Amino acid sequence: MVSYVHDVHGFVEGDQNRVALLGCKGASLSQMAHMGLPVPPGFTITTEACGAFLATGEPPADLETQVGEHLRALESAEGKRLGQVDDPLLLSVRTGTAASTQNTMETILDIGLNDLCVLGLAKVPERERFAWDSYRRLVQMLGSTVMGVDRSLFEDVLRRIKDQHRVADDSRLDTCDLIRVVETFKDLIYEESGTEFPQAPAEQLRMAILAVFRAWKDGRTLLGPHRKVGKDGAGGAVALTVQRMVFGNLGSDSGSGVAYPRDPETGRRGLYGDYLPNAQGREVVSADRDTLPLQDLATRHPAAFDHLRRSMEELEAHYHLGAVEFTIEHGTLWLLNARVR
Repeated sequence: MVSYVHDVHGFVEGDQNRVALLGCKGASLSQMAHMGLPVPPGFTITTEACGAFLATGEPPADLETQVGEHLRALESAEGKRLGQVDDPLLLSVRTGTAASTQNTMETILDIGLNDLCVLGLAKVPERERFAWDSYRRLVQMLGSTVMGVDRSLFEDVLRRIKDQHRVADDSRLDTCDLIRVVETFKDLIYEESGTEFPQAPAEQLRMAILAVFRAWKDGRTLLGPHRKVGKDGAGGAVALTVQRMVFGNLGSDSGSGVAYPRDPETGRRGLYGDYLPNAQGREVVSADRDTLPLQDLATRHPAAFDHLRRSMEELEAHYHLGAVEFTIEHGTLWLLNARVR
């Protein structure tokens, strides 16, 4: 039994009214979980934990213990462990303030992969490219967001390899290309930071959490009014959500998208948005690949489209809903965020 305390909260503990503590993103995920909507399980590290770091320069003394308790509960529920070689549990870390559901830092995906786990994940031939694509994403995100390597250097590596193979986007690189990218990225991290890419999954998670706190304290995630401290002090801190990964890059029956309950230009009610097959993370808004109109989802995955439509109708009854970010994994819908107007 997990002993819940104030610095870390499971999604089932919160709701939309606890924005100051959980941030908009954490409160949104908690509310959706309470409603029985398809949210990847996880937990939120609160603004109070960040506030303690802002005040002292150190995280709360028992934060690591609390994160470990919630992680073990997640591992038990999912039937897999962070760092297990065969089909490991992988995590995402996203940030959000009480003022906005938008990320204040780049999302870090696929925490838990390393040189051994990627081989375990890739042992099924159909998943080989997916495994190395996921590892590439982790090394790039952790390297730039956590380890301080200029992200343009990673982009240069990718651009050079794509140019050599005369392909327009990452999705056209094969497994051998991605293995080469990963090794080049790891060499780049060592050259630029003097530190090896961390192979211990627990260390990857710890580094990601502390990097968010440090960047927020230093003002590197400053986004206008988000750092304005309210009467309760929470406005000056950031919350983190840690979730089980769901994958939109598993093939043509998977993908990612953004859905709106109204036409963003005219305000007309309906279901609007963009969908990108075999895509993960922010690729749907990156402009590197051409997205599909959301209505194409009704033909490709009618069950997932209907589930999305019904979920948005339920959310509209609770929020002035602005948009929903979602992933489809092998035809199954998962909701990652509900933005409020």
